[in-house]
Amino acid sequence: MQRLEDKESLRALLIHGWRALDRKDWRTWIDCWAEDAVLEFGPWERIHGREAILAKVIEAEAPYISMQHHILNMDFEAQGDRATGIGYMWFVAVTSPTATASPYAMGGPYDWEFTRDTTGWHLTRQRLGVWWTTGEDPRKTFTEAN
Repeated sequence: MQRLEDKESLRALLIHGWRALDRKDWRTWIDCWAEDAVLEFGPWERIHGREAILAKVIEAEAPYISMQHHILNMDFEAQGDRATGIGYMWFVAVTSPTATASPYAMGGPYDWEFTRDTTGWHLTRQRLGVWWTTGEDPRKTFTEAN
């Protein structure tokens, strides 16, 4: 029963956090991360520490008019106070008020690591790759140049 509860807690953590991203509720989202977390995202350098991750994501995503962060096919393995997970990203963003009919989108694999402390589960590492994109992003937020 504990394994099922852990898996549901991990799923709920990600859904809660990524819905907060859609609302640009940065603090709720970053509270899902451990202090010493690592973010590895294809086009960006490896980012260490919760506040550095937060700063990069705000810089990258704040300018978008609206966003949807979909997490698909999540699967988790938990053992004690450590867990791993995989899933898929489908990110969609409206890049300007005149581009609502042609949003920018991208997708790829998630690979997560988590730890549990007295306050619950937190992300300690997220690897995210980009396998595909569609539409135009005039800001080039998610390209190798950034």
